[in-house]
Amino acid sequence: MTTPQTPETSAVPQYVYGVTRAGARLPEDVTGLDDQPVTLAGDGGRCAAVISDLPRERALGERADLVAHQRVLNTLLDAGLVVLPFRFGAALADRAAVEKELLADNAERLGQVLDQLEGRLEMRVKATYVQDAVLREIMTGEPEIAELGARLREVPADAADAVYYDRVRLGELIAQAMERLRERDGQGLLEAVAPSAEAFVRKTPAREEDVLDASFLVQADRRAEFEQAVDKLGETHGERIKVRLIGPLPPYDFVPEA
Repeated sequence: MTTPQTPETSAVPQYVYGVTRAGARLPEDVTGLDDQPVTLAGDGGRCAAVISDLPRERALGERADLVAHQRVLNTLLDAGLVVLPFRFGAALADRAAVEKELLADNAERLGQVLDQLEGRLEMRVKATYVQDAVLREIMTGEPEIAELGARLREVPADAADAVYYDRVRLGELIAQAMERLRERDGQGLLEAVAPSAEAFVRKTPAREEDVLDASFLVQADRRAEFEQAVDKLGETHGERIKVRLIGPLPPYDFVPEA
């Protein structure tokens, strides 16, 4: 005779991709981690969690897991659903925990965030210097750098050691000039596209050649206007700055931390 499972032994951990409106219609056949079917869990309120089963003791962190997480969220966005995305790795003990601990206990807050994201998209703008062009600009536009660079070019190769500290100084001056230029150009790019968005988050450039990395919250009905503003930047600055538009993306940058 088979012994009935207790709730404790039958409960299946749930992986949570995000939160959407209660009653939302998921795209057909959307799958998540381990190709598990993605479903909605709700507590009868305004919100529902986007979830899939997660085997017990299943470790997270593989690249395939991250790809699946992003795929689910992007599929929901493509379907026109408003989604409050969760960072990768969110899991709860079972469906009851999703409904109680996540949805019921945070119903008002989750509803407010969904209202703020309704009809809006996250778009990301990344701008990078054409290094040769900008270096020439710095070398000719900064008198101290131009003078020192010209003098060092006249030094014979066999005397390079004698001007070691001058070369170090030149490198420092170029780095300082690049920082000033990046701040000026980055602010200019930001101000050119920000009026077409409701909000923006500017990120710290990861590399020396990065001019701007910013996410924008854009009303869906102003997407074309925003894209045109970005295209215009590319046309205006293309010889010295490459501008790239990425999106729509899950609106991670516009979900409150707490």
